[in-house]
Amino acid sequence: MTPDDKKLYSNFEYESALEVKQGVQQPEQVSNSYVERVRAMRRKDYNVEELVDGILHGDRTMLSRAITLVESSLYEHQKKAQEVIERCLPYSGKSIRLGITGVPGAGKSTVIESMGTMLTSHNHKVAVLAIDPSSERSKGSILGDKTRMEQLSVDPNAFIRPSPSAGSLGGVARKTREIILLCEAAGFDVIIVETVGVGQSEVAAHSMVDFFLLLQLANTGDELQGIKRGIMEMADMIAINKADIDQHKSELAAGQFRNALHLFPMPESGWEVKVMLCSAYTMLGIQDIWNNVMEYVAFTKANGYFYQKRQQQNLRILNETIENTLKDRFYNLPGMEQRIEEFSKSILENKVSAYAAAEELLGDVMKS
Repeated sequence: MTPDDKKLYSNFEYESALEVKQGVQQPEQVSNSYVERVRAMRRKDYNVEELVDGILHGDRTMLSRAITLVESSLYEHQKKAQEVIERCLPYSGKSIRLGITGVPGAGKSTVIESMGTMLTSHNHKVAVLAIDPSSERSKGSILGDKTRMEQLSVDPNAFIRPSPSAGSLGGVARKTREIILLCEAAGFDVIIVETVGVGQSEVAAHSMVDFFLLLQLANTGDELQGIKRGIMEMADMIAINKADIDQHKSELAAGQFRNALHLFPMPESGWEVKVMLCSAYTMLGIQDIWNNVMEYVAFTKANGYFYQKRQQQNLRILNETIENTLKDRFYNLPGMEQRIEEFSKSILENKVSAYAAAEELLGDVMKS
């Protein structure tokens, strides 16, 4: 470029093609006002009156806050939660409580979603209490059951609440019974309790529901391994899930379960346990399962067993509450933690037996 050319171009203003122009300002993905409202709701400490009123009007936020109080181990939260439960108690007890168990991989979550969406389409309000196993090491839970119920989790007539098992018997959270009462007061007429599925220790789940459904699989080798006396005696119905994969083997497994049921005495309810085939993926047998649940409820209400069972469950709650309260107070006694550490050291050094240590600790408490 000659000096004349430079002088010519210096009289013009031009922009480089490499210069980055300022783009259009993008709107915020989440409204700041919405975020502030949510934060304010979380910070606010609702009183008992507000919680109860919200629950009775079907406010899910208030229901969730009340459930959080129930699950809390803090004394002040527990006291507040019990006040809420007492106020909601007259409005509870009008739902059908359905427990679903089965080995891991049996399709419990998928069956619940298929049944739940079917029920909500018939104007039922469904609450799912999904019990998630807690780690024995970290004590944590994934609480990811909602991700396996994508359709039901966004249904306006459904409420899904994952809860950690916290090491309780049968994988059922200690507070599940109280959560059931709150959900019933909120207007949910079908309560589904999904257990971890650990086999014969499902007694806790059976003690809080009206109808107990056991899910089994066919293509898992020897079907007789699934015939365990404890869980079979508790089941009000057995469903062979994923029957669409191999219907012949599923029918064979169903026949083996029917033959096994003949070896057991008649249930106290007088109900004849049925074995059906189902597939949550194709909706095969899902409506039949619900029809069977309704038949069972009508049958047991007619002979009085339905109400008798609920009364027995309430008495069981009394005994379990006494046991849990005594246990909590024992460990929270002043100086108890240090004494347990001292005895633990003596036990590890073989200076005293675990039985003798327990007797001494309990003896001191009973004397005080």
